[in-house]
Amino acid sequence: MKVTTVTVDFWWTLFHDASPGVDRHKLRRLVDFEAILRAAGEPVSREILDRAYEESGSYLARIWSTHRDVPVGEHVRAVLVAIDPDLSGRLDASVTARLVDAYARPALIDPPSVDPGALAALEALCARGLTLAVVSNAMRTPGVVLRALLERHGLLGCFKHTTFSDEVGVRKPDPAIFAHALETVGADREHAVHVGDDAILDVQGARAAGMRVVQVIGERGGPSASPAPDAVIRRLAELPDAIARLDAD
Repeated sequence: MKVTTVTVDFWWTLFHDASPGVDRHKLRRLVDFEAILRAAGEPVSREILDRAYEESGSYLARIWSTHRDVPVGEHVRAVLVAIDPDLSGRLDASVTARLVDAYARPALIDPPSVDPGALAALEALCARGLTLAVVSNAMRTPGVVLRALLERHGLLGCFKHTTFSDEVGVRKPDPAIFAHALETVGADREHAVHVGDDAILDVQGARAAGMRVVQVIGERGGPSASPAPDAVIRRLAELPDAIARLDAD
């Protein structure tokens, strides 16, 4: 069936984190929070900040486990509540805004690495007249920052739309996030292909949304066993050929 639309995951597809499974931006966030709160007349020890940050992680994990998401401001509120339930109400809006910025921006300072073949692959798909969109979960780094990283590497202009879970409130593998992206760009699921690395979030999620799937497996073993993706590639440089093969089927 003819392919008209390709949706692409962000993490471990377009971009790769040098330290998988490690919150490498935690220390920067804690240092900045400590300085901002002290300047606002609300000094908090590093030990308390560390505990509050971990408690906010537990809060987020409970939400994420239901395939739902919240804006980055809720991440910051969760940290503040864990420090002192009344702290948020004592802070000026300008202080809260600085905390949100400090929480969100570390990935711009210490960014993930982009797949070296990403730009050429996306440009090749655009040249064929395909509509491209991002469909990705955010973690502690919000969609607004992920979008800025796409722009920094010249990738953002390739996409008609970018859908991030913290902005729409739904996370993969819930098919609703795929449906939202397809509806936004005016695409039919039968003619859409999703590209991502995760066997559950990307392969199962996109399949549940009625899409075909290209799984990016990197240098690890093989594709997910069930359900099997429609195509497997190791890196994005292989994507144009994989889409061409699906288009010919």
